[in-house]
Amino acid sequence: MNDNATPSPRFSYPFTVLQQIARDVLDQARKGGASACETDVSDGFGQNVTVRRGEVETIEYNRDKGLSVTVYIGQKRGNASTSDFSPRAISDAVAAALSIAGHTAADDCAGLADPDLLARELPDLDLYFPWDLPVEQAIELAQACESAAFAVDKRITNSEGASVSLSESQFVYANSLGFMGGYPGSRHSISCAVIASEDDTMQRDYWYSVARDPADLEQADSVGRKTGTRTVSRLGARKIATCEVPVLFEAPIASSLVGHFVSAVSGSSLYRKSSFLLDSIGKQVFAPDIQLRESPHLKKGLASQPFDNEGVATRERRVVENGAVQGYFLGSYSARKLGMGTTGNAGGNHNLILDNGAGLEFSELLRKMGKGVLVTELLGQGVNPVTGDYSRGAAGFWVEDGEIRHAVEEITIAGNLKNMLLGISAVGNDVIVRGSKQSGSLLIDRMTVAGG
Repeated sequence: MNDNATPSPRFSYPFTVLQQIARDVLDQARKGGASACETDVSDGFGQNVTVRRGEVETIEYNRDKGLSVTVYIGQKRGNASTSDFSPRAISDAVAAALSIAGHTAADDCAGLADPDLLARELPDLDLYFPWDLPVEQAIELAQACESAAFAVDKRITNSEGASVSLSESQFVYANSLGFMGGYPGSRHSISCAVIASEDDTMQRDYWYSVARDPADLEQADSVGRKTGTRTVSRLGARKIATCEVPVLFEAPIASSLVGHFVSAVSGSSLYRKSSFLLDSIGKQVFAPDIQLRESPHLKKGLASQPFDNEGVATRERRVVENGAVQGYFLGSYSARKLGMGTTGNAGGNHNLILDNGAGLEFSELLRKMGKGVLVTELLGQGVNPVTGDYSRGAAGFWVEDGEIRHAVEEITIAGNLKNMLLGISAVGNDVIVRGSKQSGSLLIDRMTVAGG
C-alpha cells in the first residue's frame, strides 16, 4: 500500500472490528463441535456516476458487507453466510454451517489448506488508493469524457453514457490453523459508449480504463476520444464472403483466449474431466515461442494477492514455457482430487502475462497478417470447454496488403482452441491492463470466417 493507504474512515467498520468478528466466528465454531473452520469477513463501498447527453442519468452509492463461514466436522463440510454483523446473526450463521456439515456426506478431499503452505509474510503490494472524489467532480469528469467522444465526429449522434466509478473494500480471512490476514483494496474506472449514424445505419463502440490508483487512469477526455474514434471507424461496415484467413484478436479481447486456456487447466475442469486440455503438463499447447507467467506480487496489480482465498502464499511461476504447460491452477480441494499440490490459486489466477519475447507494434502485426480479419468485438459464448470447439460472432475490420480496408460485421469466426493456441504466430506489444490476464494483440495463423 502507498503511504496514505490506511483504511478509509468511510468504511463502515474499523479493520480491527473485522479481525475480532473473524476470531469470534472461529471460537464459536470450535465450541460448536467443528474440527476446523475458516471465515471471510468483508466491508466495502462504491460510488458510480453516469451522464448521458451531458445530463446526469444516475448517481449510485453502495455499501456492502458480508461474512462467510465454512466449518468441517472431520471431512464433512458446511457453509453459511450473512450480511448482518450483529452477534445474533453471526451466531446463527455459524450454527447453520454446523447443521449443514452434520447432514453432509464426508469427502476425503475436503479440509483446510496444508499448514506449511500458509503465508507467513504479507508483502505490501500497493493495492489501496482511496479516491476522494466529490460527486460534483465525478459528474464533471463523466461529462468531459462524453463531450470528447461527441467532438470526434458530427456523425456521433447519440450516447449510451459515460461513467466514473470508484470502489474500495477491505477484508479479513482467518482459519483455525492460526492464520489471519487481510488488507484494503481499491478499483476505479472511467468508461464511455456512443453511437454513430450514417445512411440509416448505426454503429456502437466503447472504451474504458480501470486501475487501483486513480492517478493511473486514462484521462477522461482520452477515454472519450478513443470511444468516438472507434465508433466512427465502424461506419460503413460490410459483410464478407466465407473464407479461411489469419485472424488478429485486438488486445482488449485477446486476453479472452488466455481465459479459455486458464479454464481448461483449472482444477474443477480437470478433475471433472470437462476440459480439452486433460493431462497437459509438459505438453506443447501454445506456439513454441509463447511464455505465460503468473506474477501475484506486482505492485498495484489488479489481480495481485499475497495469499489466495485459503491463506496459501502466492508465488511467481511459469505456467507456460516455450509453449509447453508447466502447471495448472489449483486450490487445495481440486489438488487433492487430482493427487497434486495446490498452486495457490484458490479463488482464481493472479496477473497472468503472455508474451513471446518480441512483441510487435500493431502496424507490424497487420503487415505480418497481410490479408485477414482484425477482430475488435466478440459476440455470444460459442465455446465448448470439453472439445475446444470455438465459434463466436464477431465484428472488426477487413485487412489487405497489411492495411485496414473497411469495417466488417455479421461474421462468425470458428476453429478449435487447440489449433488456435498452437497457431499464435505473433504477439503485439500493445498490452492493455484491465484485469487478471494481460496480453497484447494475438495473431492466429488461420481460422474459418463465415460471412453473409
